[in-house]
Amino acid sequence: MLDEPNNWGRWGAADERGALNLLTPETVLAAASCVREGRVLGLSLPIRGATSSPAPTTVPHLRGRPLPQHFMSVDGGDYAAGTRAIGAGLKMADDALVVTPHGTTTHMDALCHMWSGDELYNGHPADRVRSYGAGRCGIDKAGPVVARGVLFDVPRLRGVEHLAATDRITPEDLEACGVELRPGDVAVVRTGWPLTWADGPDAYWSGQPGLSAGAGRWLAARDVCAVASDNAAIGGLNERQLADEELADDLHMILLWRHGVPLLEMLWLEELAAASRTDFLFVAAPLRIEGGTASPVTPVAVL
Repeated sequence: MLDEPNNWGRWGAADERGALNLLTPETVLAAASCVREGRVLGLSLPIRGATSSPAPTTVPHLRGRPLPQHFMSVDGGDYAAGTRAIGAGLKMADDALVVTPHGTTTHMDALCHMWSGDELYNGHPADRVRSYGAGRCGIDKAGPVVARGVLFDVPRLRGVEHLAATDRITPEDLEACGVELRPGDVAVVRTGWPLTWADGPDAYWSGQPGLSAGAGRWLAARDVCAVASDNAAIGGLNERQLADEELADDLHMILLWRHGVPLLEMLWLEELAAASRTDFLFVAAPLRIEGGTASPVTPVAVL
């Protein structure tokens, strides 16, 4: 499957950052010039509650995935025996957070997340991905992402609130958005799909719109440093929440595995879309989870 264009070896045999290598100091400085208003918008979904509360059911997630668990000690009913006195009448509440990022909250996929055969991105051995973490291409290798973000608002292009579950975004759709894409940009693709959660989980779980394989190749050919979207898998999903593409056309294979392009999934893009800005400073810093396949993130758009 590496007969088609790819980034293996482009930044050396030891490379584990992939297209994030495009974020040179010059690229970051150019991205900063997108800040014209000083307004900051958060682009993440909230993490709410624990399984003992109804809160997680109010946040979009894929069916059957372990939901984030947020426990607090303040009421004595969760993971610790009440608040802790720390002298002079002061008390302190503690938190414990358990998150399986994929399919449950806003997150960034590492280059070790998916692969084919015996090799990760850039030919690193896949047998280094073990239960204790990935020895190569983990999320800790990514580092902070500070780049020019470019919004492809496909629902606005089509004049709809959100795309249909069966919609697949084509290169022609991306071109028709009329935005300028530069090497090192983060392509931010809006489908509007999180809005369907208001109609109930079954509506959200009926499938998902996303990029077609052709659109993924179109973005990779333009040297984006990352691709972000408000859907759960960058590509589309069927009603069983699985991708329909053959392995060669799977969006994770095209972007993560072949081109080393990290993916940011399950963003909230409605305020950004309402701002009518197609370019902005994009900032996201994954946690330095050694050998992690992903990290929760709070992407930020600075307008």
